[in-house]
Amino acid sequence: MHIGIVLPLVFTVAVLIAGFVFYTGWDLLGARGLKKQQKIDSATLFDLVKLSFGVVAGAGGLVALVVAYRRQRVDEDAALRDTTRLHNERFTTAVSQLGDTSPTVRLGGVHALAGLADDAPTRELRQTCIDVLCAFLRLPYTAESDLPPSDSAARHDYLALREARHTVIRLIRDHLRLPQKDPQSWQGHDFDFTSTVFDGGDLSEAKFSGGVVTFAEATFSGDGVNFGWTEFSGGIVHFVDAKFSGCIVDFGRATFSGGIVNFSRAMFSDSITGFSRATFSGGRVNFFSAVFSGSAVDFRKAKFSGGSVDMSAVTLSGGTIDFTRAQFTGAAVNFNSGYFSAGDISFHHAAFSGGRVNFSNTEFSGGRVNFSNTEFSGATASFAMARFSEGVVDFGHVVFSGGTLTYLGASGSAPRGLLRSLGTPVPAGVTLAEGW
Repeated sequence: MHIGIVLPLVFTVAVLIAGFVFYTGWDLLGARGLKKQQKIDSATLFDLVKLSFGVVAGAGGLVALVVAYRRQRVDEDAALRDTTRLHNERFTTAVSQLGDTSPTVRLGGVHALAGLADDAPTRELRQTCIDVLCAFLRLPYTAESDLPPSDSAARHDYLALREARHTVIRLIRDHLRLPQKDPQSWQGHDFDFTSTVFDGGDLSEAKFSGGVVTFAEATFSGDGVNFGWTEFSGGIVHFVDAKFSGCIVDFGRATFSGGIVNFSRAMFSDSITGFSRATFSGGRVNFFSAVFSGSAVDFRKAKFSGGSVDMSAVTLSGGTIDFTRAQFTGAAVNFNSGYFSAGDISFHHAAFSGGRVNFSNTEFSGGRVNFSNTEFSGATASFAMARFSEGVVDFGHVVFSGGTLTYLGASGSAPRGLLRSLGTPVPAGVTLAEGW
């Protein structure tokens, strides 16, 4: 603001504060008025003179304070400009190192950029450094299986580049492990790994809090990636159209608190994706239209509290989706409109307390859905309009304590174990819609 606006504003605020203090003191002293005096003595006159000089001195002090504050701001802005200029010079050098053909120079550039991110004077400049590191991972990358045979030079270049890429992943992990209040923590920033090839890497115990993290169209192969004990809180993590091929991606004991983890249209081929003992609290995990071919998705002993797991319209042709001994408290698991031609979905010994599991409009042409020994307490299981041709849905030894089992309009063979486990009469508190 212009000094001509700041000074009158400061004076006005000062007068208002002084008036408030005066009238507050007047009220606290219980004053009822002023004593009239026809003549003033020399002491009173001297007090008036001192008061006048005090007002002038106070006004001068306010002017000096405002001017000093503005000078401080100018000096800080100048210091920030100098720091930013130095940062940009170092940034240019680090980026040129990152693009060097020498493996050692390239590794030096990786560490230089990470150091620049730590020293960045503003959040925006730190984000820029992170964006460049992520862009380095997005560069075209030839997998080891695609290397020309007997080409030692190509393999040497591949191993050098692989080392630099894995160093970037490690540095990102290390900074995301730091507490959010740490000045070198990268929590809350955005990470763009779109179309990145991951043939290994460790992101375990990282904390993604806020921000947008995208692995959209990424390819996971080879050694896979470790997300064990990782925390996702309040942000958005995209695995849309990602490909998991012949690898292990481990989310074991990870924590998902609020936010969205999106695996829509992801393809799982001969791979293992593990969420065993993971905790889902109030967020959403979305596998809409995902394709599972000879793969395993492991939710054993996972805990779901509120939120949802959306597996609607998934295709399962071989492999397993395993919720054995998982606990669902007020959560929704949705498989509606899916197609299962082979493979297993298991809720063996799972426990539902409230919430819903939904297989409505799903087509079963082989494979097995196993609810044996599952406990439903006030929960709903729905197979409305499901279509069965071959395949097995097993409710052996299931325990209902309230809740609803719906298979209205389902067609095909009755699920094995359904009539045997429920029997007649229907257990108290369980509602069966019309069906087979």
